[in-house]
Amino acid sequence: MESLFTLIEFQMSLLLFVALGGYLIASRINQSAVIGLILVGLFVGPSVLGLITYTDFVRSIAHLGAVILLFVIGFEFNLKDIVQPRNFAIALIGVIVPWIGGWGLAVLFGFDSASAIFVGTACTATSIAITANVLKELGKLKTEAAKAIIGAAVIDDVLALLALAISADIVGGSFSYLSIAIVTVKAVTFIVIAAAFGILVVSKYLAKLDSTPFVQKYPEFIFIFAMMLAFLYAMCAEAVGLSAIVGAFIAGVSFKDVELHKSRSLKEGAEYLQIIFAAIFFVSLGIIADFHAVTPEILLFLLMLTLVAILTKLIGCGLPAKLGGLCTKDALIVGVGMAPRGEVAMIVALIGLEKGVIGQGVYVAIVMMSLLTTVITPMVYRNWFYKGETCTYVDSVTSINGGK
Repeated sequence: MESLFTLIEFQMSLLLFVALGGYLIASRINQSAVIGLILVGLFVGPSVLGLITYTDFVRSIAHLGAVILLFVIGFEFNLKDIVQPRNFAIALIGVIVPWIGGWGLAVLFGFDSASAIFVGTACTATSIAITANVLKELGKLKTEAAKAIIGAAVIDDVLALLALAISADIVGGSFSYLSIAIVTVKAVTFIVIAAAFGILVVSKYLAKLDSTPFVQKYPEFIFIFAMMLAFLYAMCAEAVGLSAIVGAFIAGVSFKDVELHKSRSLKEGAEYLQIIFAAIFFVSLGIIADFHAVTPEILLFLLMLTLVAILTKLIGCGLPAKLGGLCTKDALIVGVGMAPRGEVAMIVALIGLEKGVIGQGVYVAIVMMSLLTTVITPMVYRNWFYKGETCTYVDSVTSINGGK
């Protein structure tokens, strides 16, 4: 009987059962589905019941969920919404200020310079998956604030990659401008080539393929083809050091204007996958945390680090957004929306731990900070900026089903 519990089918069933509980919790407390999914992940994970642990299987499925989610989000955006001077300013200052804040706090608490550098680096990252999903739920992806957040977050990912490369080189004593230049060129080249290839080549090919008798016979062919490319983009992004979700997002942006008449809708098909896998992704963020690892000694540092992480993004991203022409409310929405560190900061912390640069205490603090910033943003959005506004997620699911 024990072997039955190790089957993939059972694990998938259990994860989806837990996700359903997350939706019920979110409904009961009138919060975003993200909050409910993370809370139920905390409850069934090591922090409370210990029923589910962050196994390789859970990690893999959650990773797919993040990739599919950003692929779907990409359909809501044009490339011109991303490549704007304002977004570059938001991303750049939104990396510099948090790095200084995280580094300064670590120094203040008496950590060595190597640990302080990695704490600052962990504070630079932004996990756009959380904010993007909440904005999608609220029907706010078309707003100027959302466009600024998504655009800046893509650029932020490149800058965070550079910050990690610089930090690792400084700690390892092998810093060189050439290595940093190579990392920058690889990341920028990938984004430009991937977007150009997707828009100018793949999109036109898919539209042409849609008119063939073959696709008329197999209308699902183009959707499978597009998903194959989305995962390929994600893989290539990771190959150059970027987050896989950036590659998936670029794929979504590239394919958004493809007009299909005989084939299944790319966006609608991806949304079905997103409903399943993204739910598991958010549950996994709760599962990965273990509050038992938070000692009294590290608790104060954790609370201060979380406060610094939020304030530095609020200032570092909100101020340039305001100076870039957004109103005060939208600038604050941008600042708060860039605050979630999510899995990106966790990866930075894991690299630091594996390299022996940071200790277990600092690692736990960064992971917990990532989780707290991930939870706080949806709560602020729903209870402050968009208080009283109904969630449109159910409406979007209904539209997928043809209004049924």
